[in-house]
Amino acid sequence: MLGKYFFHKEKVHFYQPGEEIRIDKNKHFYQNDSLNSVKARIALASVAFFCIYAILVFRLFDLCIIQARDVTSAIDYTQDDEFKHILKYTANPIKRADILDRNGTIIATSLPTVHLYAQPHKIRNKSVVAQKLSAILEDLSTETILQKLHKGKFVYIKRNLTPSQQYQINALGIPGLEFEKSEKRIYPHKNLFAHIIGATNIDNEGISGLEKQLDSRLTQSDIPLSLSIDAGLQDTIRTELAAAVDKFHAEGAAAILMDVRNGEILSMISLPDFDPNSNNNIPERAQFNFTTKGVYEPGSVLKIFNAALGLESGKVKVTDKFDATQPLKLRYNIIKDYRGENRWLDLPEILIYSSNIGSARIALRVGKNEQRRFLDNMGFFKPIKSIELAEKGIPLVPSEKNWSESTIATVGYGYGISITPLHLISAFASVVNGGTYFSPTLLKNNQNKESHRTLSYNTSMQMRKLLRGVVVEGSGKRANVAGYEVAGKTGTAQKLVNGRYIDKKVMTSFLATFPVSDPKYALFLMMDEPKATKETWGFVTSGWNTVPTAGKIITAIAPQLNLPANDDISDSRRERIINAAYTVRKK
Repeated sequence: MLGKYFFHKEKVHFYQPGEEIRIDKNKHFYQNDSLNSVKARIALASVAFFCIYAILVFRLFDLCIIQARDVTSAIDYTQDDEFKHILKYTANPIKRADILDRNGTIIATSLPTVHLYAQPHKIRNKSVVAQKLSAILEDLSTETILQKLHKGKFVYIKRNLTPSQQYQINALGIPGLEFEKSEKRIYPHKNLFAHIIGATNIDNEGISGLEKQLDSRLTQSDIPLSLSIDAGLQDTIRTELAAAVDKFHAEGAAAILMDVRNGEILSMISLPDFDPNSNNNIPERAQFNFTTKGVYEPGSVLKIFNAALGLESGKVKVTDKFDATQPLKLRYNIIKDYRGENRWLDLPEILIYSSNIGSARIALRVGKNEQRRFLDNMGFFKPIKSIELAEKGIPLVPSEKNWSESTIATVGYGYGISITPLHLISAFASVVNGGTYFSPTLLKNNQNKESHRTLSYNTSMQMRKLLRGVVVEGSGKRANVAGYEVAGKTGTAQKLVNGRYIDKKVMTSFLATFPVSDPKYALFLMMDEPKATKETWGFVTSGWNTVPTAGKIITAIAPQLNLPANDDISDSRRERIINAAYTVRKK
């Protein structure tokens, strides 16, 4: 039933039937006691709710602030390194950016994970807790967990729990067991990029390779880092290189593929390698990146730079001949040829037959000062700082004071200085690309790389022809892949063991470029102590192991690089094309 109403002071007031309406002498309006009692009850309920709420807030404040402060004051946490780490991670969680190859393939990423840690002073029955945890964490024994629970104020029980393990431990509801959010670095391709990427430690901090060198970049930005490396090329080259190591029973091997037009590294491999997903019990040799840190006497591949030095100095011409009829006798050294021709040789023949005598005579004609300046400009006297890896080899080079006549000669044919494979291929790229040295880089489209001129375009053109001759007629024949115009130079250097060079312990190398009429790529291969086989007729020199391996690699990667095979072009026609290009550029 609708209520009735009446007018009072020009206002309408509604009331229910049966209600008593009273108006005092001041004309104030009042309802009956029934409505007043309802208001009183609501007020009382509000007060009660407020009191309960206040009690709850006070209790939470007591538990979270006052009692927690009492606990922290009772224990000196500031001296506990693991607790410091927990506080640091909570305040500023580590987030590492993904690392991609040049085509966007993920080669390093981070996944969310949790660590289980304990505060032993809060755990009462440690033996029971250890048994329960051991049942869930099957790789940890009860004794191991119990030992952890009896030491320190904060101790990690296990890192990187699985979701199932976290759920089961959380369901136990044991005070003193806590979870720490974290990230775990994952390398989907395992060994494939081991020496490039490196690894991180248990705290997700870079400890080697690119992870260490670019740790700040990877942790301060979540933008993925794009490398110049091509995952497909990396896989192809590693497969062939590993097969060669197995075939020739070598101690190790290395390979680098570089774009000679900008210094970008498309592939870099050092064997043996390791799986960066597991940092436990990795052999020391497997951790060593020979491509950037391994300094060695490269042997005859250094004759490339000796020949370029002679031409660039103007003191040597392609047609000049040098006496190689007998060993070259110096004051403290006698230089011989391996299976020598025993006749006068011109510059192309010195490279084709890899004459030590002829190379030494070229170096002696040029002289010490020009030799040192040229090699220094090639980058052979200092570490390569531009490469984005923590592992950088320091060249072993005699001082100017100790750079004697013997040093001039021995450096001319590949001994006397020790450098890394990265030094070799970076300088070699400048020899064949027209004379410009590009600082090597592992980053795609690196805008910070530097360049400088090492030799003239004319000298570069001459060197292309000379190196093509080595592959067509000399020790590089087994790398003469039809249609791809391969040019290069072999090198076999005896290893120095206890101060003596050992004949059968050698390091073989091969430096190549293709296509030589318009060089785009340079390939370096090295094998450490390859053994002779029936197939090699007992020889261990480069022409029998690294060269055929290079031939297989070039055959496999050329299509991946979108290089069409020029099978319809004969060698003589290629020669005419090179000469024509050289003549036009010279004019």
